[in-house]
Amino acid sequence: MDHAALIACIEQIAPPAGAAAWDNCGVQVAGTRQDVRRLAVTIDPAPERLREALAWGADMVLTHHPLYMEPRPLSHPGYFLDAARAMLASGAWLFAAHTSLDVQPAGPAGWLARALELTGLRVLEPTGPDAPRTGFGLAGELPAPLPWDDFAARLADCVERDFWALAGETPRTVGTVAYCTGSGAALGGAARAAGADVLVTGDLKYHQAMEAEIFTIDVGHFSLEERMVREMAALLDERLGPQGVAVRFFPGSDPLRVHLPR
Repeated sequence: MDHAALIACIEQIAPPAGAAAWDNCGVQVAGTRQDVRRLAVTIDPAPERLREALAWGADMVLTHHPLYMEPRPLSHPGYFLDAARAMLASGAWLFAAHTSLDVQPAGPAGWLARALELTGLRVLEPTGPDAPRTGFGLAGELPAPLPWDDFAARLADCVERDFWALAGETPRTVGTVAYCTGSGAALGGAARAAGADVLVTGDLKYHQAMEAEIFTIDVGHFSLEERMVREMAALLDERLGPQGVAVRFFPGSDPLRVHLPR
């Protein structure tokens, strides 16, 4: 498949018009290969993931997170230079679908709502030309309210991280759930206005926790978006496989680790 046609397929799922103004979606490294027969999909443009994808024979690598938010010089050793070197030497394309994917709740970004069987879905922070259908975060009702411990057990079946951070007063029952992939702790007010009992997200900061407007569960940025990207890969495989493009998901790794000194 021509690389431009493949990019158009990605952008049908994650339209660039929906991306945040501060974001860097789209082509990160322009390749020299016109034909794409193998597409690798992974969460981060980490050098080790890119090397794995290129060793597999990827003609294009699709990541969720961009290679950079602001242009950087190719003069300092590290993550950015190693990633750029790997892609430039290969001739393969590097493309990112970041907030353009996050704001499409009907797509892979809505995976947790589907896993929890939420109904009556509404967007927490509508954005873009298709608002209110698109935007950051979702809220919806569980099939039936659950005691907190039962809801926590159900959520644990959905997310792979084995530790969470909690802020705010723990509710006795949970009937309405809000969540946002990635860094969504700032949506506490919107979640509360949507009638949610809990907000599930990642990257909860100290002062956000101190002033939490709603019971907030930080299950980790990575755990929410790794699953989203895996679902993106499956969707692309379904659409591109019949057209002769092999799609492969390359698992990422959470850069945060837990250390228990005692």
